Order: sequence, then C-alpha cells, then structure tokens
Amino acid sequence: MPTNVPFHYVDTPQTLEAVVNEIGRAPRVAVDTEADSLHHYYEKVCLIQLSIGAETYIVDPLASLEYDQFVNALSDKPLIFHGAEYDLRMLWASYKFRPRKELFDTMLAAQLVEGEARSLAKLVERYAGVVLNKQGRKSDWSHRPLTEKQLVYAGDDTRYLELIADELRSELDRLGRVDWHREACRKMIKVTGKDKPEPDPERVWRIKGMKDLDRRHFAYVREIWHWREHEAQQSDRPPFKVMGNNLIIDLALWASGRKRHPLREGPKLPRNCVGRRLALLEKAIETARKMPESDWPDFLRGGGNGPVEYGPELDQLRAACNELAERLGLEPSLVASRKQLEAISLVRPKTKKEFQKIGKLMDWQADLLVPIVKDIL
Repeated sequence: MPTNVPFHYVDTPQTLEAVVNEIGRAPRVAVDTEADSLHHYYEKVCLIQLSIGAETYIVDPLASLEYDQFVNALSDKPLIFHGAEYDLRMLWASYKFRPRKELFDTMLAAQLVEGEARSLAKLVERYAGVVLNKQGRKSDWSHRPLTEKQLVYAGDDTRYLELIADELRSELDRLGRVDWHREACRKMIKVTGKDKPEPDPERVWRIKGMKDLDRRHFAYVREIWHWREHEAQQSDRPPFKVMGNNLIIDLALWASGRKRHPLREGPKLPRNCVGRRLALLEKAIETARKMPESDWPDFLRGGGNGPVEYGPELDQLRAACNELAERLGLEPSLVASRKQLEAISLVRPKTKKEFQKIGKLMDWQADLLVPIVKDIL
C-alpha cells in the first residue's frame, strides 16, 4: 500500500481490531461508503471510510474479515454522513447495520439551512476552504488493488464532515430547525432499515416514458425489459449498460408498427448487442409481436388508466406550499412533495394525526401545513 498518505488502510484482522478500539474511544464518527452499482448488477459495499478526529481510516469490506465487532461498535456511536440514505441502505443490506445513536446528515442539514441540497465538495470548499478533486467518483471500487488517488479521494469524503456538521448545526440552531433535522434523520434511519420487498411482476418492468404508450406497446416493453434484466444478470453489469430505458421505448414503438423487419433497420442498438445477445433480443421482440391481445399487459389500477382528476384545491395547495416554502427559504418539496399534496387533496384529512398518516408527513411538516391546508380544504 502507499505510504505517507492521509489515511490508514484496514484490510487485516490486526488493523480492523485497532479501528474497533478507536471507535470505542471516539465521541462520534464520520462515515461514508463506496459501492459498485455503476459497474455491477449485484451491487455491494466496497469501502467504508471513517474519520475520527484528525485520523481517517479506509476499511476494506472485500478483505474477507470478520466485521461483526466493527459493525456493532459503529452502531453505538453518534454518526455523521453526507447524503446518508444510500449508505444506510447498502450497510443494512450487507451487514444489517442500524445506527442506535444520533445521526447527523450534512446534506439534509444544508437543505434546511440553505434551501437546497449541496454537494460535499461545495460544503468542503465553503467551510474548510479546500477544493476537492472528485475525479474518482465513478471508479469501479470493487477492483483491487485501488490506486493511491482513489483512496485519497475516498478518504476526503469523511475528512471534513465533523467540521461541516458543527457549522451546520450552529446554523440549524440559529434558525430553530435542529428538531426538524433530527426528526428527518430518525425517519431516514427507519425507512432504510428494511429489506427490499419482492418486486411486483406487474410493475417492475414499467419504466419512465410509458405514459403515452398503449397496451400493445406495453407487451414489447415488458419483453424487452425482461431480456435486458436477464442479460444484466448474466454479465453482472448494471441494466443501463445493457440498454437504456429510452431505447427500450424507441424499440417498442418501432417494432409494434412493423412486421418481420430486421432489427438493423430499427433504432441504433448498443455496440454490445451482437451475437447471442442480439438473437435473444430478436426473440423477445418476436414473442411480443405474436402475443395475442388478451395477453397484453393491462393499465395499472389506481393510476395506470390515465391521470387522476384532482380538484382545483390541489393547485391551491401547491401554490400555498410554494409560498410557505419561499418564506422559509426552502425548496417546496422539502415542505411537502407533490405526491403528499395529492394524497391530502384526495382524502381531505381533518386532524394533524390524519395529515401525518395520509401524507406521510413528519411532525414539523404537519405543523407547517395543517393551518394552510385546513383553510383551503
């Protein structure tokens, strides 16, 4: 491993035990992870970065060590993340990791302070006066050995988080939003600590861009999507690297209007779509072409048959929410998303508890929204 670099690389039982001891003595720990979802179908955690005071540690989860004590020690400490949701989901999937103490998310804090999400690089530059080199962002973190540049990049993701968290906590306190942030972080811990449900076979293949398609088009989209999924699994590559969603839609539209036209006359295919893969794609399209209308996929119930008709109250709710958010200096979606406002306008809850249940609102969101919603509804 490289020497004279600002991190400790942890890939042996001895160095992992030393990190566990350091975590035990630490008042709090800054954490980040690197995964390989941009390069593999079966994503996994490839690095776990920690900063404790002035020291940064890069733990290698691919070193085939026993990580139970490490995970347990980390669970018992106050933690700092930047954009914790994905990290928490990955750590839960890999280790059933759950924070048992307070979590401070600097990206969420920046949203509540500055009104919009800020990248880590911008926060580091603002509060630490350091310009980070982000060239390693799209690395294949599962590849070994990692370069010194990759490891320095990974270590920089936690090196400044304690400083940033302290600055943002002061701003949250000044604005009276510490409890907002704390509640949002608790909610994040709760929603990310669940195994992924089994995908609904009637929904999983319905990709973005289908709203103007009919049932015949659906048949092509479904068959091509399942072809792509099979190819992604077989090659352990992300589905988007086999074929993008836009091309699936284009192929469905093209193929549904032609009979027995060779694929070379259709939309341009990816360079990797040759040989066996191309033959299987042709087979999927032919399956859709021969499918009887009775087997074409249906529109989804509760929204798949066209847009739901909302009353004028929804536009009034959105306008009032936007006005409130502007007064608070926040993005409107942080006060309430469109989906939350749609649910509220349809069900028309009357009490704060009903608002929170129907709209899945946090306590502070409900406190802000209930007065203006009641006035409109």
